[in-house]
Amino acid sequence: CACVRACVRVCLRTCTRPLTPPRILRTAQPHTNPPTYPTDRRTHACARALACTHAQLGVRAPAVYSVDAAESTLYVEFVAGSTVRAFLRDGAGGGGDAAARARVLSAVGRAVARLHDGGLVHGDLTTSNMIVREADGELVLIDFGLAANSTLAEDKAVDLYVLERAVTAAHPDQKGVFEAILAAYKAASRQWCPTLNRFADVRARGRKRAMVG
Repeated sequence: CACVRACVRVCLRTCTRPLTPPRILRTAQPHTNPPTYPTDRRTHACARALACTHAQLGVRAPAVYSVDAAESTLYVEFVAGSTVRAFLRDGAGGGGDAAARARVLSAVGRAVARLHDGGLVHGDLTTSNMIVREADGELVLIDFGLAANSTLAEDKAVDLYVLERAVTAAHPDQKGVFEAILAAYKAASRQWCPTLNRFADVRARGRKRAMVG
């Protein structure tokens, strides 16, 4: 796919850090005689999301080194650091410091806002899919296997709702985590109003389903 190769070339050109040993990501299980279209589509979509996130939207993500659609495999940069989940729960990588925590949560909100304003929804926003990079403390988003292009407020709102649920489940004893992320999102996003209005509706629907069972 020419557009995938172009995105990967852009991503590699804009990666200023030294190349690190690649991490291997399988986007689907390969088969002996696979139906190539669905598998190729998912692999290429993940590569496009990673490359465009890094090069076009100003959000840090692992650099894509190689795409092997036949094996449903991406070779991407290994990012040394701790997940935001570990950072918040265990104090890993400086997470015990209040100022560092506030900085990371603000970075999460800004990163998600840039994705959404750029027409990309992550699809699996959890604190386990965000890394505080060891080298410089910067936030890196990972795992774009469910990412999709969308400018719909509904899709962005669902992305935020997934993040809220993930934060509530992973950090039940820590108050104000999602609120801090959402405040940074609102401050950074040019399209926050329709998204947050729809987010209120999505949240209400989710709570109603939880009550009904």
